[in-house]
Amino acid sequence: MRILMVSEDLPGAQLGGLAKHVVTLSNALLEEGHTVDIMGRSDRAHARSAEEIGFQGRFIPGFDFRRVGWKEAQLGFFNPAKRPWFAARVARALSEHASAYDVVHYHGHLPMTGLYVDPALNFVQTRHDQGSECVTHLRFKEGAVCTETAARACAGCAHAAPGPLRTVLSGHAVARYRGETERTFARHKTIFVSDFLRRQFLRTLPHADLSRSRVIHNFINYRKLSQLAAAAQGPVQGRVLLAGRIDTGKGFAEFLAAARGRLPAQAQLLVVGDGPLRAGLEAEYSSEQIRFLGWQPNPEVVALTATSHVCVVPSVWEEPCGTTILEALALGRPCLALARGGNPELAVYESYPGQLRLAASMEELVTLLGEELARPAAARPLPATAGMDVFQALPKIVDFYAH
Repeated sequence: MRILMVSEDLPGAQLGGLAKHVVTLSNALLEEGHTVDIMGRSDRAHARSAEEIGFQGRFIPGFDFRRVGWKEAQLGFFNPAKRPWFAARVARALSEHASAYDVVHYHGHLPMTGLYVDPALNFVQTRHDQGSECVTHLRFKEGAVCTETAARACAGCAHAAPGPLRTVLSGHAVARYRGETERTFARHKTIFVSDFLRRQFLRTLPHADLSRSRVIHNFINYRKLSQLAAAAQGPVQGRVLLAGRIDTGKGFAEFLAAARGRLPAQAQLLVVGDGPLRAGLEAEYSSEQIRFLGWQPNPEVVALTATSHVCVVPSVWEEPCGTTILEALALGRPCLALARGGNPELAVYESYPGQLRLAASMEELVTLLGEELARPAAARPLPATAGMDVFQALPKIVDFYAH
C-alpha cells in the first residue's frame, strides 16, 4: 500500500511518545514492503528531517504551526476558531498529496481534521490521548484527574477565575471542538490506542457513533529493543528506573515526596528525562541515592531499563497506553504504576504473572517498590516474540486501512 503519515509532532530533535509511535509504525510498514512518507511541520523541516527522527523514508514539509498561541493565555479563554483553523490547515496540506496514496493516517492533536478533507478520502486517525474531548489533551486539572463533562467547566483550565463571559466563550469553543470531533469519528475511521480512551470519549459524548473505530494498543519495536537489551548486562540489585518527561501529571514530584525517608538503603533511583519540573526536583531531591540523568537517547534508556531491578511509572494523570510500561514488560523487568487510565489493560503483555503491579495510591506504590526491592533482581531470558511488538499490530492496522 501507499501510505501517507501525518503529524504536527514531527520533525524534532527529541521525540515524544506520539512521534515515536509514528516513526516506529512507518519504519515497520516500510520493512514489510509498503510505501510510506511522513508529512509534518514545514517550520521545523530541514534537509535531514527524516534522518533526525530516525525515519527510513521521505519526509514532506506540509504545514506551518508557528502561530499556535492565539493569545489564549493572555485572554483567558479558549478561542472557538483556533483549533478548527489549524485542523483545516493540516487538511489542506495533506489533501494536496492525498491522491498519490491509498490511505492517509493522521496522528495528532486536532481530532476534527478529518472533517475538513474529502469525505471519500481513505482517512484514518489514531487517538493517542484524551484530546478527543479535552482541549488540553490530559484531563488533568489542579493536580488531579478531571472528571467534568460539561463544556463550560473547561473554562477553569483557561483562566483561574473565568467569570461569565470567559466561561461562555470557552464553553462554546469546547462544545464546537467536541461536536466536530464527534462528526469526524462518524465519517472516518479512528484507532484508539486503548479501550480506556474509547470509553472516556463515550462518557463525555454517550451518543457518539464509534462504529467506524477500533482499539489497537500502542506498540514498540520489540526486535530493535531486544537487540539493544542483549548487549546490556543483567539487572542491578536495587536499581530503580523512572523515565519520562518531568512535567505536571507525570507523577515524579508526587512519587519522590511519597518516597522521602521510605527508600531502602540499597535503593538507587535513576530519573531519566527532562522537562519544566526537572530543575526544581533535582535541587530538592538529588543525592547519592537519587540521581537525575537528564534526557537520554533511546538506546541508553533501553540499556538502563534492561539493567534495572524494577521500573516505576508514577504518572498521576491517566496514561492511555504507556510505552514506558510496554518496554519494561518486554524486557522482563518488574513494573509498578498506578491503577488508572489504560494501565490495567497492559497486563495482557506480562512476561510472567504479577510482572505489572498496580497501586491505588502513591503511598501504596512506594510500598510495592519496597517489596520488589526486597526480592533478588532476577534476570529473565527474552522471548523470540512479544505481543506488544509493532509487527504483531501491523496486520490489524493494514486490515483497517483496507476496509
